Amino acid sequence: MMNEHKQKENICEIGRRLYAKGFAAANDGNITVRLNEREVLCTPTLVSKGYMKPEDICKVDYQGKQLAGAKRRTSEVLLHLAIYKQRPDVHAVVHCHPPHATAFAVAHEPIPKCVLPEVEVFLGEVPMAVYETPGNQKFAETIVPYLKDCNTIILANHGTVTFGPTVEAAYFNTEIIDAYCKILILARQLGRVNYFDEQKTKELLDLKKRLGYDDVRFHREGCPVCGDSSFDHSYSDFVPEPHAFVPESAAPTAEPSRNGSAGAKPGMDDLVRTITDQVMAALAGAGA
Repeated sequence: MMNEHKQKENICEIGRRLYAKGFAAANDGNITVRLNEREVLCTPTLVSKGYMKPEDICKVDYQGKQLAGAKRRTSEVLLHLAIYKQRPDVHAVVHCHPPHATAFAVAHEPIPKCVLPEVEVFLGEVPMAVYETPGNQKFAETIVPYLKDCNTIILANHGTVTFGPTVEAAYFNTEIIDAYCKILILARQLGRVNYFDEQKTKELLDLKKRLGYDDVRFHREGCPVCGDSSFDHSYSDFVPEPHAFVPESAAPTAEPSRNGSAGAKPGMDDLVRTITDQVMAALAGAGA
């Protein structure tokens, strides 16, 4: 185990990365590290994550009571503590507002799967938790149903929370989800998103299992490998429906691409153009 001062230095380093990447504007975001079964280190409230010093870091117990630190602890520490109580393997949590992933949170657009190999292996499926006012226990409880089956959660209308065995690992999950969401948005602007078929995804899941990573699809019988999210109504009444990224199984009109994978469902612009062409052709025929 690292000593406490080293852990504080690590928190400050991750804070600088969050700020430099634009994941935590102004005083946004919070970071925690589990010290032991009694104490957790956490970032202070109203302090920019880009300019923290080790002496700024607070210490709390598992009820959120502040034990040490000259500054007040983050108001959202209860979210982090909910994770530590459910996941003994987790030793660090990062919460912030990466812009591309937060765009999905604001749009209530589910994170699609079966698109990028790295996301399948390192993140797997990413659920979205219902919105609740930040800072209280009710907010913390929104993520509890998903904790055993993922390492990254989208917080509706808010941001992301990622967790792992180290603070750097937790932070890397934030980088991965925001990069993925950025790629999805860019691909959608190009007009088409291609998905893996189930066989290719199962090959990635086999690799994931060999590498020692977990995945919700390993444990739920009948869980869809691709298509609809595994995080259905058995987890929460809040199950966002896709609009921009319709899963392959829900898009029967998608046309295959050259590599045999299915493309995204044609957009509204294409539909309007087709109907307009048909109407104009009918009018021209009537005039003749």
